Amino acid sequence: MPERKLVYDAGLFRVKQQEVCERDGARRLYHIVEHPGAAVVLPVLADGRIVMIRNHRIVVDADLLELPAGTIDTPEEPIACARRELTEETGYVAERMTPLVSFYSSPGICTERMYAFEAKGLTLGETQLDGGEQIRVVLMEREGALQAVRDGRIIDGKTIVTLLYYDRFARRQGTRE
Repeated sequence: MPERKLVYDAGLFRVKQQEVCERDGARRLYHIVEHPGAAVVLPVLADGRIVMIRNHRIVVDADLLELPAGTIDTPEEPIACARRELTEETGYVAERMTPLVSFYSSPGICTERMYAFEAKGLTLGETQLDGGEQIRVVLMEREGALQAVRDGRIIDGKTIVTLLYYDRFARRQGTRE
């Protein structure tokens, strides 16, 4: 891989630049956000409802309806991150955590790979929100969550991908309890 020069280190992520020789011989400078990755959790209660959160996102200055998620703390494994974020943001602890799908969030500019998990056997405890987090737990019926994707109330990419993947592939395979 060609050398990437550090432009900015934000702690959570780094911005690097890389010069690339294109097919036509022209040289182009790319700016790349290097991110450690993240985990997203689809928590399913025994009655089938989904545990979601309403999360105030400073960057877009909006409260978004999302699945619990967070950045992987290197060298943390994605499943450990998923367990940690589920408890921190919702208070729930999962007996079982099953991998669903992984995907790049925005591969045109960022290396962030997201790992989605289904959480079952949930027990409610206490949330452990970070100081700046403004999160409220929202319980939704599966069909209600899908309708929220359909009508644009859910606009968070990781949540859309995970809900639709689960509905289309994982849930219908009959392998989930």
